[in-house]
Amino acid sequence: MGWTLLGAGLLLALYTLLRHGLRRSPQLRDRPELRGRTAIVTGGSSGIGAATALELARCGARVVLATRNAPRGEAAARRIRTETGNAEVLFMQLDLASLRSVRAFASAFLRQEPHLHLLINNAGVSVGGTTEDGFSLPFQDYCDSKLANVLHARELATRLQGTQVTCYAVHPGFVNTELFRHTPLWLKPLFLPLAWLFFLDAAEGAQTSLHCATQEGLERFSGRYFADCRLQEPWPPARDDRLARALWEASERLVGLGGPGENPSPAPAAVIQ
Repeated sequence: MGWTLLGAGLLLALYTLLRHGLRRSPQLRDRPELRGRTAIVTGGSSGIGAATALELARCGARVVLATRNAPRGEAAARRIRTETGNAEVLFMQLDLASLRSVRAFASAFLRQEPHLHLLINNAGVSVGGTTEDGFSLPFQDYCDSKLANVLHARELATRLQGTQVTCYAVHPGFVNTELFRHTPLWLKPLFLPLAWLFFLDAAEGAQTSLHCATQEGLERFSGRYFADCRLQEPWPPARDDRLARALWEASERLVGLGGPGENPSPAPAAVIQ
């Protein structure tokens, strides 16, 4: 019995050392002052989104948690207000699988809030099926959306030149969040220990988004791709300006935007996706 306990203790110690030794944890160099700034964080009730919202609230920002589930969103907002002492944290309902919900959220926000300074497009899902507008949610489409995010930031930066609005695509790293709650049951006994050992936690995964949202001097890199809080060069398809433009134009058609006489809404100072 004693040897069994000793062996288990040594195994646990080795596991913990490996966990902390193999994972990288980039951190913000300092905590910026964000009082008077308003931020939207999509998917802000859990995971990377909640960690991002928590840190922005600690910096004094007014933070809107834009998420689908009202009870979870309200609970997350209360938790962040309590932990930070920042009363300017609120929930607004947004289901990104519904263009009707997206339009309703945008209208409500513009009526309620005079300014938007930071937009953190954090929400993600990989569950299968389709949205109410007929867009596909299988796993491969989730993977393809990562390339689309990088291309979208590239084209958005081109269209926003001269406006003082900047945008960045970020890779948070491999992060152990609820995104993997739909992992098949037979795979979880293998996957979950590996995720705990090798993957970042949510607070660590939030660092690159926070870096791009708050650090001064990055403006000249608008439209570029960041990982581990550093500028990175993505694969060649993600640097294709013609592909980025074609994706933008196709996206406008799919969501019903960009028609004659349609004026864009006021843009935030920084967009992170």
